[in-house]
Amino acid sequence: MPKPLDSDLFVGCPSRPPFFRVGGKWTAMILVCLRDGPRRFTEIQAVLPGITPKVLTESLRAMENDALLTRKAYPENPPRVQYSLTPLGRTLFKPLAAACEWNSMYLRSTKD
Repeated sequence: MPKPLDSDLFVGCPSRPPFFRVGGKWTAMILVCLRDGPRRFTEIQAVLPGITPKVLTESLRAMENDALLTRKAYPENPPRVQYSLTPLGRTLFKPLAAACEWNSMYLRSTKD
């Protein structure tokens, strides 16, 4: 039987929750889409099969709120919007690569 958890287990941890969004279904793929530079909504959507415009919009907004990307609207007709990674967003590529490597080493394919 394990010993009881210490009531001070999380003392000293930041009060803000960690970026669980990175583990979201689309976040990692959106990060990769933006790796080489700014992209428009339709460019991102075109390479993400199965994502709806609503879900992509929600994902992009959430990532913007977490300071992982920026949204720049240009005052043109028709309007043009581009999404770019922030320096904080770029810091996720190394942990993302580690997670992908772990996944390929230890998780079985869903086709097995």
